[in-house]
Amino acid sequence: MLEFLFKSSPSIDWSLYGGAESLKQPAFPRRTVVVDPSVELEPVKPQDPSDFLWLMTEEPHRSRRKAILKAHPEVTKLMGHEPLTKWIVLGVVLLQLSTACLLRHVHPFSPVFVAAAYIIGGTANHNLFLAIHEITHNLAFKGVKSNKLLAIFANLPISIPYAATFKRYHIEHHKHLGEDGIDTDLPTQLELYCLQNVAGKAFFCTFQILFYALRPGLVRSQALTRWHILNITVQLAFDYAFFTAFGARPLIYLLMSSFFAGSLHPCAGHFIAEHYLWDGLEQETYSYYGPLNMLAYNVGYHNEHHDFPSIPWTRLPELRALAPEFYDVIPSHPSWPMITLNFIRDPNVGIFARAKRKDKGVQATLAPFVGAGAESSDENGSVSGVSDGGASPGLRVRTPESLRTRK
Repeated sequence: MLEFLFKSSPSIDWSLYGGAESLKQPAFPRRTVVVDPSVELEPVKPQDPSDFLWLMTEEPHRSRRKAILKAHPEVTKLMGHEPLTKWIVLGVVLLQLSTACLLRHVHPFSPVFVAAAYIIGGTANHNLFLAIHEITHNLAFKGVKSNKLLAIFANLPISIPYAATFKRYHIEHHKHLGEDGIDTDLPTQLELYCLQNVAGKAFFCTFQILFYALRPGLVRSQALTRWHILNITVQLAFDYAFFTAFGARPLIYLLMSSFFAGSLHPCAGHFIAEHYLWDGLEQETYSYYGPLNMLAYNVGYHNEHHDFPSIPWTRLPELRALAPEFYDVIPSHPSWPMITLNFIRDPNVGIFARAKRKDKGVQATLAPFVGAGAESSDENGSVSGVSDGGASPGLRVRTPESLRTRK
């Protein structure tokens, strides 16, 4: 009996597991997939829903960019503007304005009007959101001014002036991914407290467009520039002229289209797909390689985009094909619509499921006190890499995402 109680596997050095007594881990449903069939995803524990995941590691895209450039220097040939973008923008703008005019005699609450606003308008305006995203990176023309003017033009059917404001916020998102108080793509503490349950998450997904419109100004306001003023002036003048010429209903159609584009729309799943944490992984960016990319400027290739923001949407699949050893081993999402559904109903993911960092100044101050390389194990034996060295009660240091996959 005593021999049974004290029996232990001689092949395991338990001193390496921080007090764990078992290597078994509870099984949780996987939401993400890995393209490379030789990669096996290990089970990990869900994230603690009481707080965001605070990291002291550098954002992953800079180091992967360097590694890819070293392994595939020819990747630089994929960089540069894409002339096709301006023609697609022109076509979608004309489609939206034509559809709006055709509906000027249809009641806004009729099934035809609402269906058109959701199916045609929501898809078209979502496409324009992502056109502005592409143009923000100066990928439609060689010149900066030409790109800014095209963004203002693409903004017209959206009816709310935001192209000029979006550019600065989005560039900060790239340069300061996950940095609290700088990256305005991150949810606020108030959102964490108020939107934790199923009803709160459903509300968030339904009104995502309002969160993304209002949050940046509340977190980090911008000073007006001549481009902001031009964007606002052109948009208000267009809205007034369109209203005067065709009445209120076409303008209502455009506004409804913008709302649906950022609400419970199949394409809107990318807002959650891109940077929310899934499956207990510390992976900050996820890609999606499905067919909806055709409607969304390949924004699903999001790891690829963050690694190389200078590569336009048409060449992101080439980047992935050029470096499969870097991208096919990273968990990705199989479906955008299912992401929204899983986000709402799954208690293991929610507003809390975002990786945050202190800004670089705070990180530099804390770095000497944090054991950034230490791995430890929880009571169930899962390696978590937590070691805050007593620097900050809420600051956790996690292992790199690569430790969560096994090849």
